[in-house]
Amino acid sequence: MKFRILVAKTNLLTMSLTLHKKTFSELTTAELYELLRIRSDVFVVEQDCVYQDMDYDDQPAIHLWLTEDERTVALCRVCPAGTHMDEVSIGRVITTVRGKGYGKQIMLAAIEAAGEHFGATRIDLEAQEYAKGFYEKAGFRQSSDPFILDGIPHIRMTLELNQ
Repeated sequence: MKFRILVAKTNLLTMSLTLHKKTFSELTTAELYELLRIRSDVFVVEQDCVYQDMDYDDQPAIHLWLTEDERTVALCRVCPAGTHMDEVSIGRVITTVRGKGYGKQIMLAAIEAAGEHFGATRIDLEAQEYAKGFYEKAGFRQSSDPFILDGIPHIRMTLELNQ
């Protein structure tokens, strides 16, 4: 599914921001390749962290990404309870363009998708510790002591959804 969510005019240029939301089986080969390429660029190359990104949690997940004039600017996945974590979870959150609010937009879309597709009443995530403030702005609260995951300090964070 594609949803046009914002059109802004800047110096006679029109920028169009589109939210994409698909199951694994709905992804085209090109879309899957682009999402995995960005995840590898950020989590493996940029953060110098060798880990197994393709973990079989992508298949049951809902994949969301934002494009601005066909360029991917943010992405994440929403996993059903019992796959990546015991509760419904959001992960692989990335913005390729920082400072424009794309991270907030993709998180709000992911929270909505968690409820819509998986009936979430609670959402968990494993946040890199430095990103705690970002997730707190989306309503998440720290729910664990810090721990090391793939050589990087993380914390578990939880969002309780109102019914």
